Amino acid sequence: MSLRFAARAALCALAVSAVVVPVALGGKTGNGSSTGTGTVFLPNPVAELQNQSLTDQKDADYAALQPAYHNVTLTNLDGGGFLRGDWANVRSSTGDLAFSPTNTFLYHRHDDRFEQVMAYYWVTEAQKYIQGLGFGSTLRPVNKESQDVRINQLGYDNSFSWDKKDYLRFGKGGVDDAEDAEVILHEYGHSIQDSQQTPFGFGFSNEARSIGEGFADYWAVTVSDVIAPTPDEPCVADWDSVSYTSTVPHCLRRVDLDLHYPQDLDGRVHHDGQIWSRALWDIRQALGHVKADTIILEGQFDMPDPTMPQLAASTEAAAQQLYGLAAAAAVHAAFHARGIL
Repeated sequence: MSLRFAARAALCALAVSAVVVPVALGGKTGNGSSTGTGTVFLPNPVAELQNQSLTDQKDADYAALQPAYHNVTLTNLDGGGFLRGDWANVRSSTGDLAFSPTNTFLYHRHDDRFEQVMAYYWVTEAQKYIQGLGFGSTLRPVNKESQDVRINQLGYDNSFSWDKKDYLRFGKGGVDDAEDAEVILHEYGHSIQDSQQTPFGFGFSNEARSIGEGFADYWAVTVSDVIAPTPDEPCVADWDSVSYTSTVPHCLRRVDLDLHYPQDLDGRVHHDGQIWSRALWDIRQALGHVKADTIILEGQFDMPDPTMPQLAASTEAAAQQLYGLAAAAAVHAAFHARGIL
């Protein structure tokens, strides 16, 4: 199996008002509206329907998948008729870019434009969630920009966030990656950590890169649980993983494994990241997603290449500053249970 999600360059709710004047591009003009309608998975068919027998079937739009489609409101569009806006920008794709003069993007998975809608919706909702926690108003902004996204630009089954170019790129093969919200959110998690550093970019050592994979997995499940909760939330990318896992439930990785630092480190960043993601998951279980995610994001500022103990200490300090001694104690306990503090 290829390296999943983390090709990462070296290797691998608060909305700003959108422009409301018509924008022309390539002879096409939208209606100037900042809202529209799109069809998406919430977050993916396996997680929502709890049906482990679903398979890709070469992008077929078969009957068992129909209950997993949902029409949602797309926000923060720039009014030009493409999937471009304040917080997400679908720049390029294999095939035609989705365009609608009425901002109506109702595609199913047999049409590659479905994945463009998925990427726009989930990146935008993730940034709105971040701002809803206070980042960009009472707290420092986190990746508060229009995130560039490229769909199906890889001819193989992998995706990545590229810090040097500051874009997310999603591949195809098996279940195409951008069909699963948790793949999208995972890659957005990498761009979040990159944006919190000066200069831009997170994770150079093996341990820091493991933290990056663990945070990205955690970010995928925490945001999907806020927007569209499912029964087995610690399972990451339930739908994408049906193409390369044989055991059930189908999970790329989990954020609730009983792994410990440093004895369970084996040098594989995706494996080692599950130590970090479990600690973050336990903080969420103890404090709830609002406090936990605010603390976790705040702790990551200006920590470009930390060890797990170093970032754990920064996260505990953020908890005490934001919410006091009881919250800091809960954070310490979660990291201590993993052997990190």
